[in-house]
Amino acid sequence: MSDAPTDAPTTPPRTVLVTGADGYLGRLVVQHLAAAPEIAGTVVATDLRAPASAPAGVVCAPLDVTDGNAVDAAVAKHRPDVVVHLAAIVTPPKTADARAIAHKVDVDGTRHVLEACLAHGVGRVVVTSSGAAYGYHADNPPRLREDDPLRGNEVFAYAHHKRLVEEMLADWRERHPELRQLILRPGTILGRTTKNQITAIFERPVVVGVKGAATPFVFIWDEDVASCIVQGIAEDKDGIYNLAGDGVMTLREIARAMGRPFVALPPSALRLALGVLERFNIGPYGPEQVMFLQYRPVLANDRLKNELGFRPRSTRDVFELYRSRPRVA
Repeated sequence: MSDAPTDAPTTPPRTVLVTGADGYLGRLVVQHLAAAPEIAGTVVATDLRAPASAPAGVVCAPLDVTDGNAVDAAVAKHRPDVVVHLAAIVTPPKTADARAIAHKVDVDGTRHVLEACLAHGVGRVVVTSSGAAYGYHADNPPRLREDDPLRGNEVFAYAHHKRLVEEMLADWRERHPELRQLILRPGTILGRTTKNQITAIFERPVVVGVKGAATPFVFIWDEDVASCIVQGIAEDKDGIYNLAGDGVMTLREIARAMGRPFVALPPSALRLALGVLERFNIGPYGPEQVMFLQYRPVLANDRLKNELGFRPRSTRDVFELYRSRPRVA
């Protein structure tokens, strides 16, 4: 017979279900969760199509977050302790119904996840929001803190949807405190394979800015986002945290680091040029891009470092890692 006390505390296996697991960030998060010794239990990777590949031991399953019944069934089946909700549409296709489709994924999908978590006793949900939820405004403070108002501009689908999601999450915190929330608001995410509308600004032969605007960027390395999620789960954290490295880089500094010429155009001229290109369906940007460049939200990371205890790479270190990464033809 064992002499161990019968009331010795035990740590039950922890099951983590990840939505959007086959996306750019989702694949990293699943890899980090699967490799983390402090995450005991099962990682369930879900996406619209079951992830094509995943680390050994990870359970892969298809899941459309726009289908509330499917989300409920998945949570009921896997009984996760934590849901990491990453499913979102960052760059919707240029179609007539793109905005509505993105809303179904971003906003309705989040509501379905929350409802399923509540129905099946999930203790905690981790949600990646965005610094874009603060919006692009001339009167944004020099450093935005987590308690500053969220004013994601309606003209930007992604920023507006993140704002709507966070308003929903705030309502749920009030009505359902039993479902704890860890919300991360990343700045601009960069990694070795990042390729999107923002990196396209840096990679063009000529970097175009707005006259009179510094256009500061705060960066976060993609691996640091994944590590922060793992740490938050392992240490049983909740709360709201900006996720960005120390410091900023202006667009002119970015152009210099990339070895590109920098041209600053008057706002009215750039707005007119982008409007013409939009009418002919040329390029990814519309006139609203001027606002995006003029009023960049700069995220304060004091709470991240002091309360969550997470110290990511600095903005300049992140950009240097991105700039010096091996180029694939």
